[in-house]
Amino acid sequence: MTFVNQFNALPLAALHQQSLDTSEAAVGEALRRGAPTLGDFARLISPAAAGRLEELCRRSQALTRQRFGKVIRLFAPLYLSNECINNCKYCGFSRDNPILRVTLSVDEVLAEARALKAQGFRNILLVAGEHPKFVSNGYLADCIRTLHRELPSISLEVGPMETEDYRAMVAAGADGLVVYQETYERELYDGLHTAGPKRRFDWRLETPERAYEAGFRRLGIGALFGLADWRREALSVAAHAAFLLRRCWRAQLTISLPRLRPCAGEFEPLTQISDRDLVQLVAAFRLFLPDVGLVLSTREPARLRDGLIPLGITLISAGSHTEPGGYTGAGKEKLHRTERGRIQELAAGASEWSAPAGRITAATGQFDIADNRPPGEIAKLIASLGCEPVWKDWDAALLT
Repeated sequence: MTFVNQFNALPLAALHQQSLDTSEAAVGEALRRGAPTLGDFARLISPAAAGRLEELCRRSQALTRQRFGKVIRLFAPLYLSNECINNCKYCGFSRDNPILRVTLSVDEVLAEARALKAQGFRNILLVAGEHPKFVSNGYLADCIRTLHRELPSISLEVGPMETEDYRAMVAAGADGLVVYQETYERELYDGLHTAGPKRRFDWRLETPERAYEAGFRRLGIGALFGLADWRREALSVAAHAAFLLRRCWRAQLTISLPRLRPCAGEFEPLTQISDRDLVQLVAAFRLFLPDVGLVLSTREPARLRDGLIPLGITLISAGSHTEPGGYTGAGKEKLHRTERGRIQELAAGASEWSAPAGRITAATGQFDIADNRPPGEIAKLIASLGCEPVWKDWDAALLT
């Protein structure tokens, strides 16, 4: 059975209502239970549980230390291309957005990776829009193969593939796969994805299982908070993660909790999740899934990240750029504009060639970053919180 089959049978409406109607006594019962159920998770994200946030955070921190020690892993995203054939209303890379686009060559990708390596990173997430003309499987495999000679851990966040195509990525040296469902609400998903292969809800939902069959040793999932009701979305993510822990038991699993950020297209969040809600959600996930890694990105502001790191986070990004060439300026001489998916070359000397303040390329990013502190500063912060910043925790030599 795939998760799609199980997902269709989940009583999400009832669980969501339970998360709204839970009493303080029910929250206490959930906290006392040794092996929390999905119903208990609903209680832990309830308004009633918000009144016991300090206790939730204390338990979450203790459980994280017990299962993961005081280690915080660091990673950085490396954007290969912002070309895309999907129309996703909330994404800066959406096909119909008239943005400045570029796809880096393999040599330019290597230059970006070496810049990240010089900052200390050994764990890289390759990110790209979904466009087979620019981001083919062969191109991705070449990028992975080239980077794997210098970096021990390479993960992918790209368009979903067939299992056999994923096998080629693993053979090239990739060991992790990240895929956000964006929203687990089918009707909303259909309305937000108006063109392109990303419209296939079930196909995307089954992606982690195909990746696991192909041999990926790390799997990452998540929802984009700001599209649907955050409690119902969290219940879906929790159910998906619990399924993957049973089905894909040889792989490490992580959950990301990204919130919508400003981006090209001026899409406004459809729902709200406050900072306090996010803190409660991190603690609830840790108590429900004590062995799952929790990821915190530079989407969140510095002060909130500082407070969340000790409470349950195990993997954090730093110094991130969401535009191709953001670390070195690579590819800036190949920029072009797209209008409804069609390439429009830029006139020589046009003002569009000028990079915005604080950036070294004019290529459009996927979204705005909220925490711009450099990686070294984040590493020092982690150490000041009594944790150990870890740049590398894996090497292929372990398998030889």
